[in-house]
Amino acid sequence: MSLLATPDGVLLVDKAEGMTSHDVVALVRRKLEIRRVGHCGTLDPIATGLLLLTVGRGTKVQDLLMSEDKEYAGTFVLGVTTSTQDRQGEVIQQRPVPELDENRIRAAFEKFRGDFYQMPPMVSAKKHGGVPLYKLARQGKVVEREARLVHVYRYTIDRIAVPEIDFSVLCSKGFYVRTYVHDIGETLGCGAHLKSLRRTKSGRFDLANAISVAQIKDAPREEILSRLLSLPAVSRMRGA
Repeated sequence: MSLLATPDGVLLVDKAEGMTSHDVVALVRRKLEIRRVGHCGTLDPIATGLLLLTVGRGTKVQDLLMSEDKEYAGTFVLGVTTSTQDRQGEVIQQRPVPELDENRIRAAFEKFRGDFYQMPPMVSAKKHGGVPLYKLARQGKVVEREARLVHVYRYTIDRIAVPEIDFSVLCSKGFYVRTYVHDIGETLGCGAHLKSLRRTKSGRFDLANAISVAQIKDAPREEILSRLLSLPAVSRMRGA
């Protein structure tokens, strides 16, 4: 362990596809030579985009940062449902996609705007009896989950090229975009799964100020530290 001064703050990272959130934490721990690094809001391996890492005393504001709204852009595929609700899962069912126009698709999105209840998927980091659901799912177990209240502030439908649809969504904490897509697919009568996802915003923070995983791998410690937002700066950005 280095005897260098311990840095404190928040690092905005643009997560690469194929990595877990913990992989990014482990990389930053090695590069900064510090153990106290945490992340705010898990991103699945297929997802890319904004991951907030708390460093040193920054871990004290982790819960505050995790509680903020998130914005995502993604693509889903109609007609195929999977065990994980995304393209990494096993195909459970394939159904023909009906004739769909923009009005019918928009009506399905409208059902999931404002407040509604969402059932956490089995393949998620949410815990049951202290064990993450995804670990139980790997054992072939399905446990009772409690639906929770979530909120969609706004959405856009950016491209319709059936069976694919591009969209963006601004949502509350604890929101599962995979489940959102799955539920929209069920409403349209043909099912759907998430093909790709990118987190573009978290609270007041966006990708414009994020450092990529490739940059972290190549950059010296001092350069990464120069990208660290101080705790007073984080507080100002949050409007606190």
